[in-house]
Amino acid sequence: MKIKINWGTGIVIAMAMFMIFILTFVYKSLTPEYTHDLVSDDYYKDELHFQEEIDKLDNALKLKQNIILSNTNKGITIDFPNDKDFNQIKGKINFQKLSNIKLDFSKDINLKSHEVLIADSLLVPGKWIIKIDWSYKGEDYLLKESWFY
Repeated sequence: MKIKINWGTGIVIAMAMFMIFILTFVYKSLTPEYTHDLVSDDYYKDELHFQEEIDKLDNALKLKQNIILSNTNKGITIDFPNDKDFNQIKGKINFQKLSNIKLDFSKDINLKSHEVLIADSLLVPGKWIIKIDWSYKGEDYLLKESWFY
C-alpha cells in the first residue's frame, strides 16, 4: 500500500511540526532548571540613583591613584590608594556572579591596611562584577569592573 500525500496534507504536517517545536521551547523555558534572575531585585529603585553612580565614577577617575585589583593564589587582592588614610575609608564591596545569584556576596570595608583580601573560599572561577562603593572624608567614589578569577 502506497501512501499519497498531497500539498494540503504536507502543510498540515509542517504546521503541526512547527507547533511541537515551539511548545518544546516554551516547556523548557518554564522548567526550574533554567532560572531567570534579574541583576538586581530592586531594578527600578537602582535606576533612580544612576546619576549618583555616575558622579561617584567621575570622582574615582579624578584620583591620582585608583583602586587596583589583582588575582593571587589566596584570592583577589584589592589595593586602596596609598595617599589616603585607610582608617577613614568606609564603604561596601559587592561581588556579583551573573551565572548564579546564589554566589553573590557583599563585604563592609574595614581596613587594617591599604589592602583587602577576598578569600579564595568565597570565589569560584569565572567572570565576576565587582562594585566597590567607598567614601573618604565625605567624598564618594565607585569602582565597577568585570573581573575574571
